[in-house]
Amino acid sequence: MAGRSFSLREIIMPRLLRMLCCSVTVLAIAGCHSDSTGPGDGGSPLPPGIGLQLNPFISGLSGPVFLTQPLDDGRIFVVEQGGRIRIIKNGAVQTTPFLDISSRVLSGGERGLLSVAFHPQYATNHFFYVYFTTQTNGDIRIERFTTTSNPEVADPTSSKLIITAPHSTYDNHNGGLLTFGPDGMLYAGLGDGGSGGDPLGNGQNYNSLLGSLLRLDVDHGDPYAIPANNPFVGQANRRGEIWAKGLRNPWRYAFDAATSLLYIADVGQNLHEEVDVVATNRGGLNFGWNVWEGFSCYNASTCSSTGFEPPIIDYGHGPACSITGGYVYRGSAIPAIRGHYFYSDYCAGFLRSFRFENGVAVDQKDWGLSTGAVESFGVDFAGELYIVTGNNIVKIAPVS
Repeated sequence: MAGRSFSLREIIMPRLLRMLCCSVTVLAIAGCHSDSTGPGDGGSPLPPGIGLQLNPFISGLSGPVFLTQPLDDGRIFVVEQGGRIRIIKNGAVQTTPFLDISSRVLSGGERGLLSVAFHPQYATNHFFYVYFTTQTNGDIRIERFTTTSNPEVADPTSSKLIITAPHSTYDNHNGGLLTFGPDGMLYAGLGDGGSGGDPLGNGQNYNSLLGSLLRLDVDHGDPYAIPANNPFVGQANRRGEIWAKGLRNPWRYAFDAATSLLYIADVGQNLHEEVDVVATNRGGLNFGWNVWEGFSCYNASTCSSTGFEPPIIDYGHGPACSITGGYVYRGSAIPAIRGHYFYSDYCAGFLRSFRFENGVAVDQKDWGLSTGAVESFGVDFAGELYIVTGNNIVKIAPVS
Protein backbone atom coordinates (compact mmCIF):
# COMPACT_ATOMS: atom_id res chain seq x y z
CA MET A 1 0.00 0.00 0.00
CA ALA A 2 2.66 2.49 1.01
CA GLY A 3 3.96 2.98 -2.48
CA ARG A 4 6.41 1.09 -4.66
CA SER A 5 7.37 1.62 -8.25
CA PHE A 6 10.40 0.02 -9.81
CA SER A 7 12.52 1.34 -12.63
CA LEU A 8 15.50 -0.18 -14.43
CA ARG A 9 17.23 3.16 -14.33
CA GLU A 10 19.25 3.58 -11.15
CA ILE A 11 22.53 5.49 -10.81
CA ILE A 12 24.37 4.38 -7.69
CA MET A 13 26.82 7.01 -6.45
CA PRO A 14 27.46 7.50 -2.73
CA ARG A 15 26.32 10.82 -1.38
CA LEU A 16 29.64 11.11 0.38
CA LEU A 17 29.80 14.78 1.16
CA ARG A 18 26.30 14.83 2.50
CA MET A 19 26.80 11.72 4.58
CA LEU A 20 29.93 13.29 6.05
CA CYS A 21 28.10 16.52 6.66
CA CYS A 22 25.32 14.98 8.69
CA SER A 23 27.30 12.36 10.59
CA VAL A 24 30.16 14.44 11.97
CA THR A 25 30.73 18.07 12.80
CA VAL A 26 31.48 19.44 9.33
CA LEU A 27 28.33 21.56 9.25
CA ALA A 28 29.57 24.06 6.70
CA ILE A 29 29.32 21.71 3.70
CA ALA A 30 26.56 22.81 1.32
CA GLY A 31 23.11 21.59 2.19
CA CYS A 32 23.73 20.43 5.77
CA HIS A 33 21.91 21.95 8.69
CA SER A 34 21.66 21.00 12.34
CA ASP A 35 18.11 21.59 13.52
CA SER A 36 18.30 20.51 17.13
CA THR A 37 20.57 20.51 20.12
CA GLY A 38 18.80 17.41 21.34
CA PRO A 39 15.24 16.26 21.90
CA GLY A 40 13.39 17.69 24.85
CA ASP A 41 10.80 16.19 27.15
CA GLY A 42 12.89 13.36 28.50
CA GLY A 43 14.64 12.07 25.38
CA SER A 44 17.71 10.09 26.46
CA PRO A 45 19.79 7.05 25.43
CA LEU A 46 18.05 3.70 25.71
CA PRO A 47 18.84 1.86 28.94
CA PRO A 48 20.38 -1.61 28.66
CA GLY A 49 17.91 -4.45 28.38
CA ILE A 50 14.88 -2.36 27.44
CA GLY A 51 12.37 -4.43 25.50
CA LEU A 52 9.10 -3.83 23.70
CA GLN A 53 6.23 -6.05 22.66
CA LEU A 54 3.26 -5.67 20.32
CA ASN A 55 -0.04 -6.31 22.06
CA PRO A 56 -3.21 -7.03 20.07
CA PHE A 57 -5.52 -4.02 20.15
CA ILE A 58 -8.33 -4.56 17.64
CA SER A 59 -9.15 -6.85 14.72
CA GLY A 60 -11.94 -7.27 12.22
CA LEU A 61 -11.37 -4.06 10.28
CA SER A 62 -11.45 -3.85 6.48
CA GLY A 63 -8.30 -2.35 4.99
CA PRO A 64 -7.32 0.02 7.81
CA VAL A 65 -4.66 2.59 6.85
CA PHE A 66 -4.66 5.20 9.63
CA LEU A 67 -5.49 5.67 13.32
CA THR A 68 -5.92 8.79 15.42
CA GLN A 69 -7.60 10.05 18.60
CA PRO A 70 -8.50 13.75 18.55
CA LEU A 71 -10.18 13.97 21.97
CA ASP A 72 -9.65 12.36 25.33
CA ASP A 73 -13.09 10.77 25.25
CA GLY A 74 -12.25 7.09 24.83
CA ARG A 75 -12.99 7.00 21.09
CA ILE A 76 -10.33 6.09 18.54
CA PHE A 77 -10.92 6.73 14.83
CA VAL A 78 -9.63 4.37 12.14
CA VAL A 79 -9.61 5.11 8.40
CA GLU A 80 -10.46 2.21 6.10
CA GLN A 81 -9.04 2.48 2.60
CA GLY A 82 -12.34 1.63 0.94
CA GLY A 83 -13.90 4.91 2.07
CA ARG A 84 -15.06 4.57 5.68
CA ILE A 85 -13.97 5.97 9.02
CA ARG A 86 -14.75 3.66 11.93
CA ILE A 87 -14.91 4.36 15.65
CA ILE A 88 -13.34 2.05 18.22
CA LYS A 89 -15.11 2.46 21.55
CA ASN A 90 -14.96 0.35 24.69
CA GLY A 91 -12.65 -2.10 22.92
CA ALA A 92 -14.99 -2.73 19.97
CA VAL A 93 -15.46 -1.45 16.44
CA GLN A 94 -18.79 0.35 16.29
CA THR A 95 -21.25 -1.02 13.75
CA THR A 96 -22.21 2.32 12.21
CA PRO A 97 -19.31 4.08 10.43
CA PHE A 98 -18.46 7.60 11.54
CA LEU A 99 -18.26 8.53 7.85
CA ASP A 100 -18.95 6.51 4.71
CA ILE A 101 -17.95 8.05 1.36
CA SER A 102 -17.07 4.74 -0.28
CA SER A 103 -19.24 5.55 -3.31
CA ARG A 104 -16.99 8.54 -4.03
CA VAL A 105 -13.62 6.85 -3.44
CA LEU A 106 -11.48 4.99 -5.97
CA SER A 107 -9.84 2.33 -3.82
CA GLY A 108 -7.24 -0.33 -4.52
CA GLY A 109 -3.45 -0.52 -4.65
CA GLU A 110 -2.28 2.84 -3.34
CA ARG A 111 -5.57 4.63 -3.92
CA GLY A 112 -8.43 5.10 -1.51
CA LEU A 113 -9.43 7.06 1.56
CA LEU A 114 -5.98 7.57 3.04
CA SER A 115 -6.19 9.71 6.19
CA VAL A 116 -8.23 12.05 8.35
CA ALA A 117 -7.20 15.18 10.29
CA PHE A 118 -9.38 16.64 13.02
CA HIS A 119 -9.32 20.41 13.41
CA PRO A 120 -7.50 21.63 16.55
CA GLN A 121 -10.85 23.10 17.70
CA TYR A 122 -12.80 19.99 16.71
CA ALA A 123 -14.47 19.82 20.11
CA THR A 124 -16.30 23.06 19.35
CA ASN A 125 -16.41 23.46 15.56
CA HIS A 126 -16.77 19.73 14.72
CA PHE A 127 -14.64 20.08 11.55
CA PHE A 128 -12.48 17.28 10.19
CA TYR A 129 -10.64 16.84 6.89
CA VAL A 130 -10.15 13.79 4.69
CA TYR A 131 -7.68 12.90 1.95
CA PHE A 132 -8.87 10.53 -0.79
CA THR A 133 -8.64 9.63 -4.47
CA THR A 134 -11.76 10.28 -6.49
CA GLN A 135 -13.94 7.56 -7.98
CA THR A 136 -14.11 9.35 -11.33
CA ASN A 137 -10.41 9.46 -12.25
CA GLY A 138 -8.19 9.00 -9.20
CA ASP A 139 -7.42 12.67 -8.65
CA ILE A 140 -6.40 13.66 -5.12
CA ARG A 141 -9.11 15.46 -3.21
CA ILE A 142 -9.07 17.05 0.25
CA GLU A 143 -12.44 17.89 1.77
CA ARG A 144 -13.82 19.15 5.04
CA PHE A 145 -16.75 17.47 6.78
CA THR A 146 -18.78 18.27 9.90
CA THR A 147 -20.06 15.99 12.64
CA THR A 148 -23.82 15.87 13.21
CA SER A 149 -25.49 16.52 16.55
CA ASN A 150 -24.67 12.87 17.21
CA PRO A 151 -20.89 12.80 17.85
CA GLU A 152 -20.76 9.21 16.63
CA VAL A 153 -21.84 10.12 13.09
CA ALA A 154 -20.61 12.69 10.58
CA ASP A 155 -22.76 14.35 7.94
CA PRO A 156 -21.69 13.05 4.50
CA THR A 157 -23.58 15.90 2.82
CA SER A 158 -21.51 18.54 4.65
CA SER A 159 -18.50 18.09 2.36
CA LYS A 160 -16.61 21.20 1.34
CA LEU A 161 -13.80 20.97 -1.20
CA ILE A 162 -10.53 22.40 0.11
CA ILE A 163 -8.11 21.52 -2.69
CA THR A 164 -7.63 18.98 -5.45
CA ALA A 165 -4.64 17.83 -7.49
CA PRO A 166 -4.72 15.90 -10.80
CA HIS A 167 -3.51 12.31 -10.49
CA SER A 168 -5.17 10.30 -13.25
CA THR A 169 -2.14 9.27 -15.32
CA TYR A 170 -0.77 6.67 -12.89
CA ASP A 171 -2.37 4.97 -9.91
CA ASN A 172 0.58 5.04 -7.50
CA HIS A 173 2.40 7.68 -5.42
CA ASN A 174 -0.67 9.45 -4.12
CA GLY A 175 0.97 10.48 -0.85
CA GLY A 176 -1.84 10.38 1.63
CA LEU A 177 -1.39 12.15 4.96
CA LEU A 178 -3.25 15.18 6.29
CA THR A 179 -2.26 16.60 9.65
CA PHE A 180 -2.40 19.87 11.53
CA GLY A 181 1.00 21.19 12.51
CA PRO A 182 1.91 22.84 15.83
CA ASP A 183 1.30 26.15 14.04
CA GLY A 184 -2.36 25.29 13.43
CA MET A 185 -1.89 25.00 9.67
CA LEU A 186 -3.14 22.02 7.66
CA TYR A 187 -0.32 20.08 5.99
CA ALA A 188 -0.80 17.61 3.12
CA GLY A 189 1.86 15.28 1.69
CA LEU A 190 1.44 14.57 -2.04
CA GLY A 191 3.36 11.98 -4.04
CA ASP A 192 5.07 12.70 -7.36
CA GLY A 193 2.23 11.45 -9.57
CA GLY A 194 3.34 7.89 -10.04
CA SER A 195 5.00 5.31 -12.22
CA GLY A 196 8.74 4.94 -11.50
CA GLY A 197 11.47 7.53 -11.73
CA ASP A 198 9.06 10.47 -11.83
CA PRO A 199 8.37 10.51 -15.61
CA LEU A 200 5.99 13.45 -15.16
CA GLY A 201 8.75 15.53 -13.61
CA ASN A 202 6.68 16.68 -10.64
CA GLY A 203 9.35 16.17 -8.00
CA GLN A 204 11.22 19.28 -9.15
CA ASN A 205 8.32 21.16 -10.73
CA TYR A 206 7.36 24.00 -8.40
CA ASN A 207 4.31 24.75 -10.51
CA SER A 208 2.86 21.34 -9.56
CA LEU A 209 1.35 20.45 -6.20
CA LEU A 210 2.52 16.85 -6.66
CA GLY A 211 5.82 15.82 -5.08
CA SER A 212 5.27 18.40 -2.34
CA LEU A 213 4.33 19.05 1.23
CA LEU A 214 1.55 21.66 1.24
CA ARG A 215 0.74 24.13 4.02
CA LEU A 216 -2.74 25.67 4.10
CA ASP A 217 -4.56 28.05 6.42
CA VAL A 218 -8.06 26.58 6.58
CA ASP A 219 -9.22 29.09 9.21
CA HIS A 220 -9.09 31.97 6.74
CA GLY A 221 -10.03 32.39 3.11
CA ASP A 222 -12.53 30.32 1.18
CA PRO A 223 -11.80 27.44 1.11
CA TYR A 224 -8.35 28.30 2.45
CA ALA A 225 -5.73 31.03 2.55
CA ILE A 226 -2.08 30.67 1.63
CA PRO A 227 -0.06 31.62 4.72
CA ALA A 228 1.93 34.79 4.12
CA ASN A 229 5.10 33.11 5.38
CA ASN A 230 4.91 30.17 2.97
CA PRO A 231 8.23 30.18 1.09
CA PHE A 232 7.04 30.66 -2.50
CA VAL A 233 4.23 33.16 -2.06
CA GLY A 234 4.13 35.58 -5.00
CA GLN A 235 6.88 33.84 -6.96
CA ALA A 236 6.34 33.17 -10.66
CA ASN A 237 5.78 29.52 -11.66
CA ARG A 238 5.77 28.42 -8.03
CA ARG A 239 2.62 27.41 -6.17
CA GLY A 240 2.21 29.36 -2.96
CA GLU A 241 0.70 26.35 -1.20
CA ILE A 242 4.01 24.48 -1.31
CA TRP A 243 5.98 24.28 1.95
CA ALA A 244 8.60 21.73 0.81
CA LYS A 245 9.52 20.08 -2.49
CA GLY A 246 11.44 17.12 -3.91
CA LEU A 247 9.38 14.32 -2.33
CA ARG A 248 8.68 11.00 -4.04
CA ASN A 249 5.87 9.60 -1.91
CA PRO A 250 5.63 11.01 1.64
CA TRP A 251 3.11 8.40 2.72
CA ARG A 252 3.54 9.23 6.40
CA TYR A 253 5.24 12.10 8.25
CA ALA A 254 4.93 13.51 11.75
CA PHE A 255 5.42 16.68 13.76
CA ASP A 256 7.05 16.49 17.18
CA ALA A 257 5.77 19.52 19.03
CA ALA A 258 8.17 18.96 21.94
CA THR A 259 11.20 19.67 19.74
CA SER A 260 9.61 21.62 16.85
CA LEU A 261 10.88 19.00 14.41
CA LEU A 262 9.23 17.48 11.36
CA TYR A 263 9.99 13.84 10.45
CA ILE A 264 9.23 12.81 6.85
CA ALA A 265 9.46 9.16 5.82
CA ASP A 266 9.77 9.36 2.03
CA VAL A 267 9.29 6.15 0.04
CA GLY A 268 12.26 5.41 -2.24
CA GLN A 269 12.69 3.97 -5.73
CA ASN A 270 14.65 0.74 -6.21
CA LEU A 271 17.36 0.93 -3.59
CA HIS A 272 16.87 3.34 -0.71
CA GLU A 273 14.28 4.44 1.85
CA GLU A 274 14.82 7.63 3.82
CA VAL A 275 13.81 9.71 6.82
CA ASP A 276 14.21 13.48 6.68
CA VAL A 277 14.25 15.52 9.91
CA VAL A 278 14.06 19.31 9.83
CA ALA A 279 12.93 22.19 12.00
CA THR A 280 9.27 23.00 11.44
CA ASN A 281 10.05 26.65 10.61
CA ARG A 282 12.35 25.82 7.67
CA GLY A 283 9.99 26.23 4.76
CA GLY A 284 11.24 26.05 1.18
CA LEU A 285 13.44 22.95 1.50
CA ASN A 286 13.97 20.59 -1.44
CA PHE A 287 14.50 16.95 -0.43
CA GLY A 288 16.02 15.98 -3.74
CA TRP A 289 13.73 13.60 -5.64
CA ASN A 290 14.22 12.72 -8.50
CA VAL A 291 17.86 13.82 -8.42
CA TRP A 292 18.61 11.96 -5.19
CA GLU A 293 17.30 8.74 -3.66
CA GLY A 294 18.39 8.59 -0.05
CA PHE A 295 22.13 9.33 0.09
CA SER A 296 22.64 8.17 -3.53
CA CYS A 297 22.42 10.00 -6.81
CA TYR A 298 19.46 8.78 -8.84
CA ASN A 299 19.02 10.84 -11.96
CA ALA A 300 21.52 13.61 -12.56
CA SER A 301 24.65 13.93 -14.67
CA THR A 302 26.51 16.02 -12.11
CA CYS A 303 25.16 14.57 -8.84
CA SER A 304 25.49 18.00 -7.25
CA SER A 305 24.10 18.27 -3.74
CA THR A 306 23.70 22.04 -3.98
CA GLY A 307 20.25 23.20 -2.97
CA PHE A 308 19.05 19.82 -1.69
CA GLU A 309 18.37 18.79 1.91
CA PRO A 310 19.92 15.41 2.82
CA PRO A 311 18.09 12.74 4.79
CA ILE A 312 19.07 11.89 8.34
CA ILE A 313 19.07 8.15 7.64
CA ASP A 314 18.46 5.83 4.74
CA TYR A 315 18.37 2.05 4.47
CA GLY A 316 18.56 -0.43 1.61
CA HIS A 317 16.16 -2.95 0.12
CA GLY A 318 15.98 -6.71 0.49
CA PRO A 319 13.66 -7.64 2.15
CA ALA A 320 12.75 -4.03 2.86
CA CYS A 321 11.00 -2.13 0.08
CA SER A 322 8.89 0.80 1.30
CA ILE A 323 9.24 2.87 4.45
CA THR A 324 6.27 3.45 6.74
CA GLY A 325 6.86 6.46 8.94
CA GLY A 326 5.65 6.66 12.51
CA TYR A 327 5.89 9.12 15.37
CA VAL A 328 8.16 10.34 18.12
CA TYR A 329 7.02 8.60 21.28
CA ARG A 330 5.65 11.09 23.83
CA GLY A 331 3.55 8.77 25.98
CA SER A 332 3.99 7.90 29.64
CA ALA A 333 3.66 4.10 29.63
CA ILE A 334 7.25 3.56 28.44
CA PRO A 335 9.40 6.46 29.76
CA ALA A 336 12.65 4.91 28.47
CA ILE A 337 11.67 5.46 24.81
CA ARG A 338 10.30 8.98 25.17
CA GLY A 339 11.81 11.19 22.46
CA HIS A 340 12.56 8.27 20.11
CA TYR A 341 11.13 8.23 16.57
CA PHE A 342 9.64 4.91 15.39
CA TYR A 343 9.27 3.66 11.83
CA SER A 344 8.79 0.43 9.88
CA ASP A 345 8.74 -0.98 6.35
CA TYR A 346 5.81 -2.34 4.37
CA CYS A 347 7.71 -5.44 3.17
CA ALA A 348 10.14 -6.13 6.02
CA GLY A 349 7.70 -5.36 8.84
CA PHE A 350 10.45 -4.51 11.33
CA LEU A 351 10.15 -2.01 14.18
CA ARG A 352 13.04 0.45 14.34
CA SER A 353 13.70 3.72 16.10
CA PHE A 354 16.25 6.46 16.60
CA ARG A 355 16.66 9.67 18.55
CA PHE A 356 17.56 12.92 16.81
CA GLU A 357 20.32 14.83 18.53
CA ASN A 358 22.63 17.59 17.25
CA GLY A 359 21.56 16.96 13.67
CA VAL A 360 22.33 13.23 13.81
CA ALA A 361 20.30 10.03 14.31
CA VAL A 362 21.60 8.40 17.51
CA ASP A 363 20.50 5.35 19.50
CA GLN A 364 19.42 3.61 16.31
CA LYS A 365 17.75 0.35 17.24
CA ASP A 366 16.03 -2.60 15.60
CA TRP A 367 13.64 -3.96 18.20
CA GLY A 368 13.56 -7.47 16.74
CA LEU A 369 9.78 -7.36 16.26
CA SER A 370 7.83 -8.04 13.07
CA THR A 371 4.15 -7.64 12.28
CA GLY A 372 3.96 -8.33 8.55
CA ALA A 373 2.93 -5.57 6.16
CA VAL A 374 2.88 -2.29 8.10
CA GLU A 375 0.41 0.16 6.59
CA SER A 376 0.70 2.95 9.11
CA PHE A 377 1.34 4.00 12.68
CA GLY A 378 -1.17 5.68 14.94
CA VAL A 379 -1.01 7.74 18.10
CA ASP A 380 -3.66 8.21 20.76
CA PHE A 381 -4.46 11.26 22.87
CA ALA A 382 -2.01 10.11 25.56
CA GLY A 383 0.86 9.76 23.09
CA GLU A 384 0.91 5.95 23.01
CA LEU A 385 1.76 4.32 19.66
CA TYR A 386 -0.09 1.77 17.53
CA ILE A 387 0.77 -0.13 14.34
CA VAL A 388 -1.77 -0.75 11.58
CA THR A 389 -1.01 -4.07 9.90
CA GLY A 390 -3.26 -6.13 7.67
CA ASN A 391 -6.79 -5.86 9.06
CA ASN A 392 -5.51 -5.57 12.61
CA ILE A 393 -4.05 -2.98 14.94
CA VAL A 394 -1.45 -3.68 17.62
CA LYS A 395 -0.18 -1.44 20.40
CA ILE A 396 3.47 -0.88 21.31
CA ALA A 397 3.94 -1.81 24.96
CA PRO A 398 6.79 -2.53 27.39
CA VAL A 399 7.82 -6.11 27.92
CA SER A 400 5.84 -7.23 30.94
